[in-house]
Amino acid sequence: MTTDWKTVRLFPIPSVIYLIHNNVQFATLTYVDTSTYQIMGNLKIVTTGILFRLFLKKKLSNLQWLAIILLAVGTTTSQVKGCGESSCDSLLSAPIQGYMFGILSACLSALAGVYTEFLMKKNNDSLYWQNVQLYTFGTIFNLARLVLDDFTSGFEKGPWWQRLFDGYSMATWLVVLNLGSSGLLVSWIMKYADNIVKVYSTSMAMLLTMILSVYLFDFKPTLQLFLGIVICMMSLHMYFSPANALVESPAMAKPEHESLKEVAIERLNS
Repeated sequence: MTTDWKTVRLFPIPSVIYLIHNNVQFATLTYVDTSTYQIMGNLKIVTTGILFRLFLKKKLSNLQWLAIILLAVGTTTSQVKGCGESSCDSLLSAPIQGYMFGILSACLSALAGVYTEFLMKKNNDSLYWQNVQLYTFGTIFNLARLVLDDFTSGFEKGPWWQRLFDGYSMATWLVVLNLGSSGLLVSWIMKYADNIVKVYSTSMAMLLTMILSVYLFDFKPTLQLFLGIVICMMSLHMYFSPANALVESPAMAKPEHESLKEVAIERLNS
């Protein structure tokens, strides 16, 4: 458990990035509809690959780059609705501010993920100690905002701790438990795998959610969903399979002079 301030002081940085990212997400939703927002969210797949290469110096093969682009195409395809629906017309009708915020959100998400992976692998500290540092600074920033809101409103609704759990139900606590558990699992991925594995797991979780929605919420599967799943499966296989398993090397023909030597040797032996 490293307690040196030179190491601890690095942990507020991803908290600040996530703080800005969360606010940019809300700003994006003020300009675009949910369909456009979801589709633009797939940009973080590509930006994660780029920052993964630039900041962590992890070299990706051409096949792996192609697989990452295919994953972005697959997830986008699964989210595009039928052209006969009215929401389809809104995909390219958002103001330029919405697209700029969407691109910024994708870059911030990738930057936060890559920086978090850097922190997790910086030393051999306990994963749980690293999580304590990450979430402590995140909590401090959120508490600062709650206190600021209290002073801004003149404590009209009372101090923040009196209304912190207003509206909570069993379903709310289950959501909190689910998000907390997934956050811990993401930390494991950052520590022992990398951001690309996180991107794939997130994308596959999204597709799995769509499939479960068919049975749980009578969601009607579309052709786009089926094509998106197929493309994502191809991307998954392309990225993690060895190159020789994807591309068969042509059989090397023996040079003509070697064949002549073999014939000459056979004649001498006879």
